[in-house]
Amino acid sequence: MIRRPEPSLLDLHDALLLDLDGTLMHGSRPIPFAAEAVTTARSRGLHVVFATNNASRTPQQAAEHLATVGVDAQPGEFVTSPQVASRLLAERLEPGAEVLVVGGPSLADEIRTAGLRPVDVDSDSVVAVVQGWSPDLDWPRLAEGAYAIRRDALWMATNVDATLPTERGLAPGNGSMVAALRHATGVNPDVAGKPEPGMFTVAANDVGSRSPLVVGDRLDTDIEGANRAGMDSLLVLTGVDSVATALHADPVRRPTHIFADLSHLTDPCPLPVVTDTEARCGSVSVTWADGDIILRGEVEDPRVLRALLALLRTHAADAAWTGRLLDGNGAPIEVTAP
Repeated sequence: MIRRPEPSLLDLHDALLLDLDGTLMHGSRPIPFAAEAVTTARSRGLHVVFATNNASRTPQQAAEHLATVGVDAQPGEFVTSPQVASRLLAERLEPGAEVLVVGGPSLADEIRTAGLRPVDVDSDSVVAVVQGWSPDLDWPRLAEGAYAIRRDALWMATNVDATLPTERGLAPGNGSMVAALRHATGVNPDVAGKPEPGMFTVAANDVGSRSPLVVGDRLDTDIEGANRAGMDSLLVLTGVDSVATALHADPVRRPTHIFADLSHLTDPCPLPVVTDTEARCGSVSVTWADGDIILRGEVEDPRVLRALLALLRTHAADAAWTGRLLDGNGAPIEVTAP
């Protein structure tokens, strides 16, 4: 009898919806194996879409930046939070309406493309504020945004990422700047980008995907957005979050899969078998024991995480897991990604 090889994640999905910062690059520094993974996915016939909350670049500029870290991309393969924000505003405002841009030139370009008029100074004719990350965002521009928001102008944030991964570490993201205006005005913005599901549903619909895989490094944007869109997700540990934060996350932020990096996309990915209190994946098993989980098998085995995530989907479906991971002798252990 010929035994068929176990399918990989690339075999189980027809599209990759890829985050950029922390997943494919750290600023101007490439992340190992990322470019090769994108090339391999294309060669397997998968659609590739780059779904980013970064509001500082147009799709053309983002494609050019990816080229500097070795990732081949075309402008038409991007779905950005400025694009989504501009579409949402265009649906709610009259054509040609004035929108105050608290962000960079690329965000203003998207507003203009959507048939609206971007401005940088508040006035009585401004009906909306759109805010996106820009390295040049300063106090005067934030102040203009505060004036408009206090006049009850509609406020749309491209995203609320608290941090932005760079080659030097985590820097303040758009969410940190949004927090300043929220604190100054007492108003909460509407949000266009991740973790709102719209970016992923737009991306999947654009390429006709029926089984997309969302890939990212953040639980609070990439993974939550995927879950809210009803899509499978892969957390890679090349950016913000870790195995520990993923296992103990609220269910809406719990990934379907966890890999150390994108080199494992082609690895066999056997699906666990879950019974009443146990999840088994090959020779690895994890057992639910009054909130704790007992592992039997090698802690470095890549199947451990698949079994753990499957068990948590059954026994911690409605709340974050707060228990301990124990070995067969009851000693606490830690799991790392392969």
